[in-house]
Amino acid sequence: MAQAFDANAQQSVLAARAQEALALAKHLGADAAEVGASVDQGVGVSVRLGEVETVELSRDQGIAVTVYVGQHKGSASSTDAGSDSIRATVEKAMAIARYTGEDPAAGLADAELMARDVPDLDVHHPWALSTEEATELALSCERAGREVSGITHSDGASLSTGEGVRVYANSHGFWGTQKGSRHSLSCMLIAEDDNGMQRDYDYTSVRNPSELRDPADVGREAARRTLRRLGAKRPATGTFPVLFDPSMASGLVGHLMGALAGGALYRQASFLCDRLGTPLFPEWFSLEERPMEMGAMASSPFDGEGVKTRDNRFIEQGKLASYMLSSYSARRLGMQTTGNAGGARNLRLRAPLSSFETLLQEMGRGIWVTELMGQGVNSVTGDYSRGAAGFWVENGEVQYPIEEFTIAGNLEQMFADLRAVGNDTDTRGSIHTGSWLIDNMTVAGS
Repeated sequence: MAQAFDANAQQSVLAARAQEALALAKHLGADAAEVGASVDQGVGVSVRLGEVETVELSRDQGIAVTVYVGQHKGSASSTDAGSDSIRATVEKAMAIARYTGEDPAAGLADAELMARDVPDLDVHHPWALSTEEATELALSCERAGREVSGITHSDGASLSTGEGVRVYANSHGFWGTQKGSRHSLSCMLIAEDDNGMQRDYDYTSVRNPSELRDPADVGREAARRTLRRLGAKRPATGTFPVLFDPSMASGLVGHLMGALAGGALYRQASFLCDRLGTPLFPEWFSLEERPMEMGAMASSPFDGEGVKTRDNRFIEQGKLASYMLSSYSARRLGMQTTGNAGGARNLRLRAPLSSFETLLQEMGRGIWVTELMGQGVNSVTGDYSRGAAGFWVENGEVQYPIEEFTIAGNLEQMFADLRAVGNDTDTRGSIHTGSWLIDNMTVAGS
């Protein structure tokens, strides 16, 4: 095992380093400065066909310094948090600031917006797991999947566990720190029939190791998902409703948030520029973030600039209610920060939910998408085209697996055509959503 990780001790060390960097920046003539520092440690084990493939013990640390001289900005970073390295990093940031042009939007977030307290959000649950114990968990996961009849091969199982500490400080006097952990277990299996090989996977990912699903359950679910893909055909070309599996629907939310991001907006690189207050989804649909949710995957009491996080409603009864802004992007747009430097945290839907069976019945005839491939999304126009795999649905019932086809549309029209959301919510990431049923997408198959 790697050496013991004392999160409290690491927190104290990082805080001292951050204060050292701020003091040095001020001494060298910076009008303002901010520092981010972090250290992470983890263990990862991969097994395949009952044998250990890799055991990785990782420990990463870094410090990043940004200085402001007037409205000139300079940034530099280092993976060494020693005093000599800190001095070199600050000096480099100062040198860069002297050669950059003035930027009227540059500067720290406003002092009055800083988080005044940093509560414990229950996101730190270290796992005292030996490499032997980690290996046995991964082996038992793969073994359970390989024992399922029809599974012919394996791409392996992996277990990872890690924890870390991050500190952010700036010359407003703000100092914030957060400890966190993440643990995951995954399995990918292969099955084969006369039509060829198919593979699929399953995983579990949590903050608290006590909430990990049983390894055997993960392996068996990976096997079930793999076997159901055997005998896949190409679907007919046409226009059909498409049911996005929860893990695919979260990607649609991600594309939405990318279009709402301040950086895309001030660069005029989003199809949602100047659209606040306009309808985008059906009236029954709302989307919000809850950054202070206890124990959630993306919880944080402050954003990447030290601004106090808050609940934000991005979509309100179908209408675009808010953009996702940092202080810099807000200044470029003549608006106010939404506390989203570093992105959105814990996105949650507010919508009436239907069972998966009800969604199939409502769809009638169409495609259930369980895998997407490629990067065919244009954030400027909203045009959407992805390779896909999944299942053909007829008369509200799943008929057979399908593959080697594409689905296409436009995100704005897809959002407007959202017919229903499922109650099969995937809670493994920071975006919680069930399946999405969307009308009238173009399918290119055989």
